Amino acid sequence: MHIDGQCHCGDVTYTADIDPDAVSICHCTDCQRLTGSPYRVTVSAPREAVTLTGKAPKLYVKTAESGRKRLQYFCAQCGSPLFVTGTDEDAQTWGIRWGSINQRAALKPKRQSWCASAMNWFGETSALAPEPRD
Repeated sequence: MHIDGQCHCGDVTYTADIDPDAVSICHCTDCQRLTGSPYRVTVSAPREAVTLTGKAPKLYVKTAESGRKRLQYFCAQCGSPLFVTGTDEDAQTWGIRWGSINQRAALKPKRQSWCASAMNWFGETSALAPEPRD
């Protein structure tokens, strides 16, 4: 599937060819902190399938206790998270942040990880009173 996307302000733009079945939810505590939400949704794609078409994103490198590095790309202007990748062999796969994808409504998560860190109310949101707009 061909997608395109951008940060909130539109400075960083991209196109990519993705597998719509490669959408996942991550409940890890890093994703919770980096998003300010209970989980993050990401689409995995080969690095060569992603083309940056606007300004270059800014980079933040998170080093885990294990020493593994995760490269977090975001917009320097508005702060929108955009991509994640690793180093060495991990650099061959990029994670595209679901919220930045224009076609995100067509991309449903197929798996979830780090469920031990999931909030105990995850899955109960359908019981909340819906507000179409705030």
